[in-house]
Amino acid sequence: MGRNLLLLGNGGHAKSVLDSVLSMKVYDKVGIVDKEKCAPSDERVSYAGTDNDLQRLYSEGWTDAFVAVGSIGNTSVREKLYATLQEIGFVIPVITDATAIVSKNTRIAEGTFIGKRAVINAGTTIGECAIINTGAIIEHDCRIGRFVHVSPGAILCGEVEVGDYAHIGAGAVSIQQVQIGERSLIGAGSVVTDHIPKMVKAYGNPCRVKE
Repeated sequence: MGRNLLLLGNGGHAKSVLDSVLSMKVYDKVGIVDKEKCAPSDERVSYAGTDNDLQRLYSEGWTDAFVAVGSIGNTSVREKLYATLQEIGFVIPVITDATAIVSKNTRIAEGTFIGKRAVINAGTTIGECAIINTGAIIEHDCRIGRFVHVSPGAILCGEVEVGDYAHIGAGAVSIQQVQIGERSLIGAGSVVTDHIPKMVKAYGNPCRVKE
């Protein structure tokens, strides 16, 4: 029996994830799950059910499932869905677009999405359910926490540490060996030249914490 995959979500981020799933050519069947009945964004996949149907779908033979709901500074929905998939027993894969470049010397935890033309270099580790979005560059020996979202075009130089649940805005750049605290949000286009504490919003060039 071939592999099959449920994608949880049908919004903009889910469209990107679905495109990458189809580029991988791994799954024989892909189904969309959403909080309400919906029409899938791509005719090559089917509507499978709502969030309340996940246990039934698992019992019917759906093996893999993936959280395809995006997040900008609030990961609570992704966390809840991920916990549900774990509890039921789904296989939760890493989804890597066919155009991404990922060193074989990396450790990437389940549930992570790596988008188009993203680059992840040697020695990097990435925690569960992270999003490494389109064109992001994660250099060598970075440490990316759980549920982190690195937005399109962001660049993290070598040995950067990003705490759990943090958000790195589009086009932001961090110099090497910087620490960005958990649940902090770095604004789009910022240049991070020093450590950022946890649970703050910071932006600008140079990036500074804002009240």
